[in-house]
Amino acid sequence: MKKFFKIMGIILLSLVILIASFLFGIKIWNHIAMEGEKELLKSHPGTDVEVDGSNMNIYVEGEGDHTLVFMSGWKVPCPIYEYRPLYSKLSDEYKCVVIEKFGYGFSDGFDGSRDFDTLVRQDREALQNAGIEGPYVLCAHSLGGFEAELWAQQYPEEVEAIIGLDMCMGGCFDSEEDVESCQKQNRLDKIAAFFGANRFLMSISEFEGLSKEEIKSYIAVGCKNLGNSTAARECEGIVEVFDEIAASPIPNVPTMQYVSGVNKDRELWVNSHKDFVNASQNGVYVQLECGHYVHNFESERIAKDIKEFLGK
Repeated sequence: MKKFFKIMGIILLSLVILIASFLFGIKIWNHIAMEGEKELLKSHPGTDVEVDGSNMNIYVEGEGDHTLVFMSGWKVPCPIYEYRPLYSKLSDEYKCVVIEKFGYGFSDGFDGSRDFDTLVRQDREALQNAGIEGPYVLCAHSLGGFEAELWAQQYPEEVEAIIGLDMCMGGCFDSEEDVESCQKQNRLDKIAAFFGANRFLMSISEFEGLSKEEIKSYIAVGCKNLGNSTAARECEGIVEVFDEIAASPIPNVPTMQYVSGVNKDRELWVNSHKDFVNASQNGVYVQLECGHYVHNFESERIAKDIKEFLGK
């Protein structure tokens, strides 16, 4: 029996050493790669505009009678590449604008407040400084939905319509519980960033519609942004934004709200989206059977729907 436990101990120790060697091997690989990618990150798609003394990246593609502004979900590594499957199918008829908030994509980090009023103000200033005039069709994904709803409540004359890509909104979940979930995710991201795990995961991922050079750029910016405190601190404002949104009526702006298959059984999520649609004179609710990144899974359908919706 002693011999058995001794053998098992050797096996377990070997596994621990193997796993540790693998993790630190990735860490070293990531460190060397990030040093080599500094030059790569100096050149990027989009235009840097100054907001609050730092550079925020704004990307524009296409022209048309409507200006569609794509607003990122939480911690999306590079919004310019993430939302391309959708906006590339719309830029033949509309001006498509992607905002890369501080801490996202090729934008700088930011040490100041990350409450949602600040995010909306910086979004608006970035567009104004880039010379992009409204009114805007806000195409908001996930946590970006809080910004879109606040924007429509505070500056209704600037918002032509809202396209919700499985977006967050007032009352869509238990805010306290989800803040705790976000905080856990922040801790996991810090560990992943320490070991450079994002490089390994992204290196085995598939990227729709990106060239080899763009994939290199996407991986580089994804590794740069993983675990950054600028994006991480956004979750601290969820409880406050719930209260702020609840203090004003639901915007009656024309809207089309997509709900993903992963959220279709969440009562608060579904009901809040239906309430948002019902408050609009031109509201459309669409239930999809796909993951949360609806702009990737159903880009063809959503692009077609948006063209029909705006055409009315």
